Order: sequence, then C-alpha cells, then structure tokens
Amino acid sequence: MLCTRLTNARILTMDPDRPVAHDLGIWRGRIVGLDEAVTSLPAREVIDLQGATVLPGFIDSHVHLTWTGLKASTPSVAPCRRAEDVLAVVEEAALRKDPAAWVDVMGYDQRALGRHLTAAELDRVSHGRKVFLLHDSGHGCVVSSAVLDLLPAEVPHQEGFLAESAMTAARRLRLPYSQTEIADAVEQAARVCLSEGVTAVAEAGIGGGLLGNSPVELGAYQLLRDQGRLPLRVQLMAAGDTLRPLAAHQDDGIPRALDLGLRTGFGDEWLSVGALKIYTDGGMMARTAALTEPYTGMDHTGELQDDPDRILDLIVDGHLAGWQLAVHAIGDRAADLALDGLERAQKLRPRPDARHRIEHAGLIRPDQLPRFARLGVSAVVQPAFLYSFGDDYSAVMGAERAPWMYRGRGFLDHGVTLVGSSDRPVTDGAPLRAVQFMVERASASGRPVGPDEAVTVEEALRAYTVAGAYACRWDDGAGSLSPGKRADFVVLGDDPRAVDPSRIAGIEVVATFVDGREATEGSKL
Repeated sequence: MLCTRLTNARILTMDPDRPVAHDLGIWRGRIVGLDEAVTSLPAREVIDLQGATVLPGFIDSHVHLTWTGLKASTPSVAPCRRAEDVLAVVEEAALRKDPAAWVDVMGYDQRALGRHLTAAELDRVSHGRKVFLLHDSGHGCVVSSAVLDLLPAEVPHQEGFLAESAMTAARRLRLPYSQTEIADAVEQAARVCLSEGVTAVAEAGIGGGLLGNSPVELGAYQLLRDQGRLPLRVQLMAAGDTLRPLAAHQDDGIPRALDLGLRTGFGDEWLSVGALKIYTDGGMMARTAALTEPYTGMDHTGELQDDPDRILDLIVDGHLAGWQLAVHAIGDRAADLALDGLERAQKLRPRPDARHRIEHAGLIRPDQLPRFARLGVSAVVQPAFLYSFGDDYSAVMGAERAPWMYRGRGFLDHGVTLVGSSDRPVTDGAPLRAVQFMVERASASGRPVGPDEAVTVEEALRAYTVAGAYACRWDDGAGSLSPGKRADFVVLGDDPRAVDPSRIAGIEVVATFVDGREATEGSKL
C-alpha cells in the first residue's frame, strides 16, 4: 500500500525519460512510481490536484538563512532615501539598547542616498554605542567611532565605511551570535523558502568569512534538527578561513583542513556539509567586485578580498583536502583568479567529479566561457539581481559589458552547468521570479538586460531543479520526480511553460511537500 498518491495532476518530472505524468506514488518519503505503475495501487491518502502543476521542489543553491532571519527581526533603514531618515532609525535603535551592547541595523544601501554615511554622522545619534550598519550586499558596513576605536589602526576605512576584509575585522568584534539566535533565524527563513516552493538550500558560508555568525555555527543547525524544527534540507558550506594547518600524514597530501578532516559529503539527507566557500572579491552593489576595467564613470576596479597568491593557495589547499569548492567571484578579474586557482588545483591532483562551482559569476567575458567549460565548473548565478538592480548594474558596467552580466544562454551554449539561486536576503528569493527574469531578461523597470542571454522556461526550471541537485551533489535523490528519489515537490497553480512569461512570477505556490509530507502552513490543499 502506498502512503500517498497524487492524481489528476500535471506532473513535470524534469526527467527526460518520463517528462510528464498525471499520477505519482509515495512510500516512506520516496517516489515509487508514476502513472500506470501506481494508479491501481491502494493508498492511505489520495490527493486529487484537479489539474494543478507539480514540479520537483526548487533547490536554492546559494542562500544565507541566518542573515535572512536576522534581517527580518532587526531594525532596517531599507525604506529610507534621505540621510536624516537613516539616522533617525539608527538613533531609535540605539536608545533601545544597553550602552554596552552592539546596535545592529540592516538595509543600508548608499545608492539610495547618493553617498556613504560617515562615522561622525552615526556618532551624533548613537549616544556612544557601538553601531554596525550592514550594507544590503553583505560586502560593507558603516560603523560608529566606538567600533573604529576597537579596530587595529591598519584596518582601512573611508570615514567609517568598511568594505570586504575590513568589514570582516569589525564583524569579528561583534560576533558571535548564540546558537539559539541562529537557530531561530534559520527556522524563520526556511519557512519563507518553503512558501516559495523551495525544499532544499545550500547555506553559503558558516563559521567565518564575511557572513559567518559563530565559530560553532554548525551546532545551531544540529540543534534545529534535534528539536524537529529543521523544515527543509540544508547543506552547509564552511567558510574558507575555517581551514587551518593540521599534522596529517604526509601521504595524504592535505596541507590544511577542518578538525578531524571533515569535508564535503559528511551528513545525511537533511543536514550535510557541502562545498568550501572561498571569497575572491566583493560585489557590484558596494562597487567592490573586482573588474579588469574600471567601473563606468569611476576611477577604480573594485578589490580582491586578499593577496591573490594567498587566495590561490587556499583554493589549491581546499581541493587537495578533498573539498568541493564554491568560489565567490563576481567581477571578471575575480573570475580569472578563481579559474586560475581551480586549474592549478586540478593539475596537482585531478578530480574529474569535484564539481567545483563559481558563485555569482556576475560579469563573465566571452573569452572566459570556454574556460568554465574546459574545467567543468558550474556557474551558480542569481538572476533576480538583475531584475532588482539591473538598471544600476548596467549603468556601472557600461554598454559593452552589460550583456555579460549573470549570463544564461552563454553558459548553456558552452556546455556549462547553469545553476539558479537567490543569495537571499540580498534581494527577492522566489525561484519563480528568477525563472521569469531568465526568460525575459528584463529589469523591474522593463529595461532589457543582456537579452541575448535569455533561456527557455524549461532551461530556467532545470537551473532550479536538476542543475541545483547536481551542483549540491544531491542528484542521486533530488532534482527530478523519478522513482527512487525523494518525494520533495511543489504544487503550482499553473504551468510555467503554458502561461505568458510575464505571468510566471505571479503563479501561486499552492503547497510544498518535503519527504512526502506537506510542509507549508496555510496551503490551499
């Protein structure tokens, strides 16, 4: 007897051997068959979907759940477009805090103000408190003088604005958050993911780096799992700076590792260790993505996170220690560095199925596409960035480079695995919004952004299912609705392939199922 049978549905399996079905059988969290293989079998529960569309659960291959959850419960200046309004929010937040406490405020974006705020301005409203005003990109912050006074003199800043490694230095003073705080934030963010049809995510960097929240951060996820509060599947990327020299046997050829040699693959279907997250550069929002040519109308080319040789060494050491690598590279200069490191690593110790990834791949020149393909590197992009910020990004990249941003067709035509993700909470995390952009290539204002990079609806859906499973090494159990795979799926109110592309983002997410059980609260089923 089946546990559950879905019937009267339009099931888009994403499996080329059986692309469409109308019935699906589930037993103990697994798919046991489709159509004629299950229609005559008895089931404890039969769900008549009345023609609704079913897809594999979306996989968001690059998220920041803790940041997302904390942002939802932290004072934000996001609606503010005047410096005076930002400072009013900061002052209100400061007065609610004990004088010795840190004052966290989120949602800062200098583009809305036309300039960066300064420490002196924060000092006027902070009443001596330590203010940490986080940039929406996660690549910078503005702090009050009470924070600057704690930093080593050599940490660079621009009147209180700190970017990249300088921000990391300030953030280390603020940390750690408690495991309970992290767990609560993760759970809150995960439930938002479920409401958008996401059943599995890859958390892009814990324990260190720009956005780590605690040196014992993995324990917060274990706490959720132990308490039965982990509502979707999570893969954790360790931050690259968590590696340290260990006295392994010389024959192992491992120069740096996590304690006990922990690496990619440890864990189970619910909680596991994924790639090693390595930063090379910054971001376009903060104007710190590393470019080969200056930003249009500016006199700088962004910055790397560290000395290039040290970044290369970390990439090589991570590969030698057996990790899958997820290398953050937004600008084309950073992508050159990432590809150089991955190529050097593979020459030293070939691992054909390493499945290394470049996160973001925000600006990729035409000559770089063949290198991605030759090295077998996946491109993990965030299409919604260009929906939300495409007008701004196009302006700072200029007419020649704008079509190279967050590519779609260019990667696919070169045989590169194209993976969709959100980088939530930087912008809208809904996969259907991203799918619509990948097809239309139009920003929120309607401006075309690299229209030649458009892909088909089927290709865009594949980026959030099959390709996501491949990039996260989940392809044996996820990504398609095939017999033997996990019963993780989303029920939609319409078929993304059948509606006008302009309507894809608005398709209703009726319900999300994880392990064969409905996981969304207040669903329509």
